[in-house]
Amino acid sequence: MTDSRRRRGLTAASALLGGVLVLSACSGGDSGGSDGKDSSSQAKADEAAAQKSSEAQIKITPADGSDNASINNSAAVTVSKGTLSSVTMTTADGKAVAGALSADRTSWKPNQQLERSTTYKVAAEAKDSGGLVAHENASFTTVSPNNSFIGNFTPEDGSTVGVGMPVSINFNKAITNKAAVQKGVTVTSTSGQEVVCHWFSTQRMDCRPQDYWKENSTVTLKLALDGVEGAKGMFGVQQKTVTFKIGRNQVSYVDAKTKQMKVTHNGAVVKTIPISAGSPDNKTYEGQMVMSEKFKETRMNGATVGFTDDDGKGEYDIKDVPHAIRLTNSGTFVHGNYWGAKSIFGSVNTSHGCVGLSDTKGADDKGTAGYWFFTNSIVGDVVVVKNTGDKTVAPDNGLNGWNMDWAQWKAGSAV
Repeated sequence: MTDSRRRRGLTAASALLGGVLVLSACSGGDSGGSDGKDSSSQAKADEAAAQKSSEAQIKITPADGSDNASINNSAAVTVSKGTLSSVTMTTADGKAVAGALSADRTSWKPNQQLERSTTYKVAAEAKDSGGLVAHENASFTTVSPNNSFIGNFTPEDGSTVGVGMPVSINFNKAITNKAAVQKGVTVTSTSGQEVVCHWFSTQRMDCRPQDYWKENSTVTLKLALDGVEGAKGMFGVQQKTVTFKIGRNQVSYVDAKTKQMKVTHNGAVVKTIPISAGSPDNKTYEGQMVMSEKFKETRMNGATVGFTDDDGKGEYDIKDVPHAIRLTNSGTFVHGNYWGAKSIFGSVNTSHGCVGLSDTKGADDKGTAGYWFFTNSIVGDVVVVKNTGDKTVAPDNGLNGWNMDWAQWKAGSAV
């Protein structure tokens, strides 16, 4: 090998060795500086990763993203393995909803009924026994009016009614899942009488016992319809308890043949009143009829119930009929009559289908039969009409389901 070739080889070897030395210096030659700083950061990260997360487990209902949520029962926050430290609930526009924590701070509920068709946001924070914090958030939308139904019921909460008053519920939407809705309605009485509900249509359900309610008993209606699907995609929103009292047992018997009405208490006659029922051309319905409304004075226009003359005007239009008590939806009343001769009462039937009692214009004469009967009657009392020659009133024309026998009534139940 020549000198020049040997020198070139040594030079290459020296360069290679220098490169190795340089590389070694970059990877570890300055370990007292750069490596110490990186190890410290990694240690802190490892320590944070190793630290335990909170054991508190928060649950918000309805679940995040839910729609058609209940306005009564759905909103709630609960925690296990910890206690709630804060819960906020707001509408989408930021309006706060007041709520309350349980005494042990493991649950929270709003204090008020929610609004329909509204989006709510819930944020909850909880701590476990070690003080570690957990968070949970959810948003849900309540059921809309178009996707919900309610039942308008009678009688009113706290009222006192007669022995014939059924519980009558009129739903604002057609119910196709009748069994589910009926299961959400319970009616009980302190008398212990069995109560059965009967569907007259997809929107009306009445409930009653086999015989009239026992006097002085208390009836309780419970509506547990919140979240019940009454039809596809349509949910109930009511959660309500109603109680009403049954008064004395008063049933009045109208005989169109004798033209007398006998008022009874527990079967004993307490007063006999001369009446004038429907004329031969306008007979009064027969059957058991329940008083549904009372008016000291009211207007009666024949045109509203089909009694018109050749010009299309009502055959009668009396603006101040005294002491009127409704018996049917179609316009049958027991009412005072001041325009007829006193001699007709007890002797001739002259009305357009109502039961007329002698009365005085102004409805203030306490000495009249109309005043007495009105004053001594309450909604829910029964009037039984016979010997008119007309058909029996339809059970759904007013609150008159008593004109169905018990077997027929029970056949209309959905459960």
